[in-house]
Amino acid sequence: MKIPLKEYLELLQTYLRPQWHRVLLLVLLLLGGIGLQLWTPLLLRSFIDTATGGGPLATLIQIALVYVIAALVQQGLQAYSGYLGEDLSWTATNELRVRLAEHCLRLDMGFHKAHNPGQMIERIDGDVTGLSAFFSQLIIGIASNLVLVVGVVLLLFREDWRVGIAMALFASLAVFAMLRVRSIAVPYMAAVRQSSALFYGFLGEQLNGLEDIRSNGATAHVMRRFYEPLKAWLDNDRKAGLGMAAIWVTTILTFAVGHALSLGLGGYLFYQGAITLGTVHLIFNYTELIRRPIEQVRTQLQELQKASASIIRVRDLLNRTAAVKDGTGRSIPAGPLSVEFDHLTFGYADANSGELVLSDLSFRLEPGKVMGLLGRTGSGKTTTARLLLRFYDATSGEIRLGGIPVKEAPIANLRARVGIVTQDVQLFHATVRENLTFFDTSIPDAQIWAALEDLGLTEWVQALPKGLDTELEGSSGLSAGEAQLLAFGRLFLADPGLVILDEASSRLDPATERLIERAVSRLLEGRTGIIIAHRLGTIQRADQIMILEDGRILEQGDRERLAADPSSRFHRLLQTGLEEVLV
Repeated sequence: MKIPLKEYLELLQTYLRPQWHRVLLLVLLLLGGIGLQLWTPLLLRSFIDTATGGGPLATLIQIALVYVIAALVQQGLQAYSGYLGEDLSWTATNELRVRLAEHCLRLDMGFHKAHNPGQMIERIDGDVTGLSAFFSQLIIGIASNLVLVVGVVLLLFREDWRVGIAMALFASLAVFAMLRVRSIAVPYMAAVRQSSALFYGFLGEQLNGLEDIRSNGATAHVMRRFYEPLKAWLDNDRKAGLGMAAIWVTTILTFAVGHALSLGLGGYLFYQGAITLGTVHLIFNYTELIRRPIEQVRTQLQELQKASASIIRVRDLLNRTAAVKDGTGRSIPAGPLSVEFDHLTFGYADANSGELVLSDLSFRLEPGKVMGLLGRTGSGKTTTARLLLRFYDATSGEIRLGGIPVKEAPIANLRARVGIVTQDVQLFHATVRENLTFFDTSIPDAQIWAALEDLGLTEWVQALPKGLDTELEGSSGLSAGEAQLLAFGRLFLADPGLVILDEASSRLDPATERLIERAVSRLLEGRTGIIIAHRLGTIQRADQIMILEDGRILEQGDRERLAADPSSRFHRLLQTGLEEVLV
C-alpha cells in the first residue's frame, strides 16, 4: 500500500513542529555540510593544477591546510547533525508512543480481548521504533542529498556544458531508477511487522502460562507451535530483503555506468585541451560525490519503506475507534448510588448470533444497600460488573446509576463513582504509596494514612520494610490477600458511590483474613455494594441476594427472608455450602 506524501508531511508536522527551532538548526547544519562538500573538490582541483603547473610550495601548503580545516569542520557538522537528529527522533517517537498508549487505554475491552499484550507491545513500541530514522533525518536527509546532487550538476555545467548535460542525464537516470524500485519491499515490510507482532504475542501468551504448560507436560507441543510464527516471519523477511536488495543492485549498476562516463568524458576533453588535469579529477570527484548522496537516498528509501510499513500499522491502530462512546450528559451524583437494570440483554459476540450472556435482566438496588450476587461459573456475574463500569455496552435495555443512564454519563465520571476489587488485583512495580494513589502525586500522605486508619490497615503498612515507600515488584510482591488490602485502600481514597467486590477464592491466613473482613465492613459503610460472593462470611453483610443462572435471575430477594424460606435456592446453599454455586 502506497502512502501519499501528504501523510508523511502531516506526521512530521505533528511531531516535529513543537521542536521547530531544533529542526531549523538541523537544516542549517545539513546545508553547511553540503556547501563544504561542494567546495572541497574545487580545492583539490586547485591543488592539482598548481602542482602540475609548477606553482609555489607555499601556495600548495596553504591550499592543503584550508582543505584539512574544511574537512574537519565538515566532520564536526556531520557528527553534531547526527546527534541532533537522534535527539529529535527520540522526542518525536516518545510522543507517538504516549499517544498510542493513551489511545489504546481508551479502546473498549472487546479490542483488548482480541489483541494480547505481546501484540500490543510490538504495535506501540516495535512499530514506533521503525519510525526513528524517519523522524531523525529521513525526509530532511533525502531532501538535502537531492540538493547536493543538483549543486554538483550546476557546478559541472559551469566547468563545461557537455559535462553538465551528461551528468544531469546520469543523475536523473539514477534518481528515476531509485524511485521506480522504492515500493517493491513496502508490502513485505508490513508483513514482517505483522509477523513480529504475532510472534511476540504468542511468546507473551506462552510465558504467561508457563506454570500450566510445565505441569501438563505441554512443553514439546508449545515448541512445535513456536516454530510456526518464526517460519512465517522468516519467509516475509526474506522477501523484504530481496526487495531491498533490488534497490542495492540498481545502485551498483547505475554508478558503474556513471564512473565510466565521467572518466571517458573527462579524458576526451583533457586530450582536446578543453579542461585541465585538475578538472578531470574534479569531474570524477563530483561523480563520486553524486554517488554518495544517491546511495544514501537508496538507504534512506529502504528506511522509508520500513517507516511506510510502520506508518500503515500505526495509522490502522489510531483509526480504531472504541465501540463504547463517551457520554455527554449528566454526571453520576455523589453519595451512595441506586442501581437499576431495566430489561438488559447482552452478548459478547454479534448480537444476531444468539450467544447471549445476560437475558432480560431487571432489578433495582436501593442506595446504601448491599447485594450478594451468586451463581455458577459462566452465569454472568462478572459480566454484570463489567457492564456497570461500561467496559462493554448492553445489547439492549438500560442501566441507571443514581437515576442516570450510564450511557449518558461521561465515562471518566462513571468510573470515578464506581469502584471494583477483582480477584486479580493489578499492582505496579512502584512504591506502596504510588500503588495506592495510582501515581496521583496530589494526594497528601496525611489523606493516605487517614484512609488506612479507617480501613484498619495502618499497622500492616507500618510493618512493611519502608512503610509507604516500600518498593513492590508488581503483582508478585504481595500475597493475594495483601494485594486486595491495597485495592481496598485505592477505593477508599477514590470514595466511589458503588463498590463491587469480587472476592478471592484462595485461602487466606487468619491475620490477613481478619484485616480483609474489617476493611470490607468499613468500605461498605455509607456506600452501595455488590458482592460477587464465594465465601459465606461475606454473604452475611448483604441486604439482598440475587442468584443468576444462564444469564437470567433465578432468585432474588431479602437475604433474611430467603435464608428462612426452606424452599429457596439460597436456603439450600446455606445448608449444603456455598461451593455448590461454583461447580
